[in-house]
Amino acid sequence: MLVFRCSTVSHLNHSCCCLAALSSITLLDYFLTMVLENHIGGWSVFFLAAFIPGLHLQRHGSSFLPSSDSELSSEAQIYQPVLQPSEKPPSTGTYLLNNRVGKPCIKATMGAEYIITEKKKTWYFNLDPSSVIISGSCGEEAAVLSLLLPDKAAGLQFTFRKENNFFYVTNLTAHLSPQPVCQGCAVKTYSGLITHKKLFTAANSQSFKCKSVNLLLMSTELKIKLVPLQMQAFSVPIAGYGPEVECWADFNKRLIPTILGATVVGLLLIAALTSLFIRDRRRHGYERL
Repeated sequence: MLVFRCSTVSHLNHSCCCLAALSSITLLDYFLTMVLENHIGGWSVFFLAAFIPGLHLQRHGSSFLPSSDSELSSEAQIYQPVLQPSEKPPSTGTYLLNNRVGKPCIKATMGAEYIITEKKKTWYFNLDPSSVIISGSCGEEAAVLSLLLPDKAAGLQFTFRKENNFFYVTNLTAHLSPQPVCQGCAVKTYSGLITHKKLFTAANSQSFKCKSVNLLLMSTELKIKLVPLQMQAFSVPIAGYGPEVECWADFNKRLIPTILGATVVGLLLIAALTSLFIRDRRRHGYERL
C-alpha cells in the first residue's frame, strides 16, 4: 500500500507530493487524474514522465497528455508494397549517383515494374521514383547503383563495368517484399539475379537508350520490366546525357517499316513493268496477223 501526505494540491508551488491512500488505483492513474483536473502543472508532468517507464507525452492543445505504446507502435508501421492484379505503365524517374568529389558517376532514367507470378496468377508493382533511396559506389572500372524503397521493401541494384572503352551492366539484382496477396498467405520475398552479362552496352561518353520494353527474367517468380530506359556510367556529363546508342529493339522498329515499305514499292514496280511488257508483246502479235 502506498501512503502519501500533503496539504493542498491546488497549485504547483503548494503541492509537495500528495500522499493519500492509493490501494485501489495506481500511482500513474492518480497523476493522470490530477493532470486532467488541472491540479498539477506542466513541469510536474515532465518530472513524472522522466521517472515512470512507458509514459510518453503528446501535445493536445496547450496541455500535454500521455500516449500509450500501442499508439506509438501503430505509427511506426513497416512499409510493404501492394501488388496489383492489373498492369499499368510505371512512372519514369531519373536517378543520379555522384562520386566522392561530387561529379556524376552513374545516371539512369527509367520506369521499373515488378512482375510476380504466384500460384499461376500474375501480379504487378510499379517502383515509385519519389520513394526511392539512392546509394552505391563509384570506381575507375566498376560502379554500383542501388535503388531501395523504405524498410528495404523493394530494391534494384545495377553493377556497371568498364572494359575496352565500353561500359555495360554485368550484374542486376532485384527483390520485392510485398503484402500477402491473400488473407492467411505467408509474407514472402521475391528475389532474383542476373550475373556475368553484358547488358545495355555503350561506348564511353555515350549513353544507352531504349524506348522499347526490356523484360528481364530474374527468377521463376520474378520479372523486371524497364521501360523506357536510358543510362550512362563513368563518363557522365553534368547536364543531360551523352550521344545516344539505340537498342536493337528500337532499331528494328525503325528498320522493319522501312524494309516493308521498300518491299511494297518494289513489288508494285515489278507488277507495273510486267504489265507493260505483256501489253507490248500482245501489240506486236496483232501486227503480225
